Amino acid sequence: MQIIMTKNYQEMSRKAAEYLISKVRANPSMTLGLATGGTPIGLYEQLIRDHRDNGTSYENITTFNLDEYIGLKPENEHSYHYYMNENFFKHINIPISNTHIPNGLADHKEDECNRYEKLIQENGGIDVQVLGIGGNGHIGFNEPGTPFSSTTHIINLAQATREANARFFNSIDEVPTQAITMGIKTIMQSKEIVLLASGKAKKEAIKKLFSQEVTESFPASILNLHPNVIIFVDEEALPETVLESVKGA
Repeated sequence: MQIIMTKNYQEMSRKAAEYLISKVRANPSMTLGLATGGTPIGLYEQLIRDHRDNGTSYENITTFNLDEYIGLKPENEHSYHYYMNENFFKHINIPISNTHIPNGLADHKEDECNRYEKLIQENGGIDVQVLGIGGNGHIGFNEPGTPFSSTTHIINLAQATREANARFFNSIDEVPTQAITMGIKTIMQSKEIVLLASGKAKKEAIKKLFSQEVTESFPASILNLHPNVIIFVDEEALPETVLESVKGA
């Protein structure tokens, strides 16, 4: 794993954006795997600013999002369809037909999982996958105990995940209990993974990640086995032992 340590969230977002922009410019028809939640917001803001000021084009970029809640309409402000359109897609020149998010309203959810997985594979897989990390180590919505062999599937959201996401809703009662998510195997098939981590709430998760113990009880630990992972992390999210080793490197 390569670690890019930053002073704060703003610098983390800027450096991660600079990295992704360089990738997009080098390969204007690449496939990006995208994440949602609070952490990537700053990244998307930086990408939008660059597109506006420097003209970086997304016309031939294809995107696949990690996940979507089950039961929310795309126009629901809490859905990830809405999140991506409002926070990224409508501000750049990417054709909406090039963007892909699981359909959480599909009548046959298992068929939707199979369709989405097949679409990713037919597209040649993900070139660069953006990830956040949950406090319990989830990546995408792959909760602790998810098999490392999993492909796109339905997941029952852990109470800790619902509580963490409740800040985006009026109450935890509104947070869906299920989602469709890319599986861990699908994520690990990405050619490159960019992990973002910011704030004290992620410090324990980062500490466990760097313990290098690979276990399904902490899904993100599988990233230790991926050959091409780059982590953008701010000082608040870095445990002291890791911080010292990075500064001393």
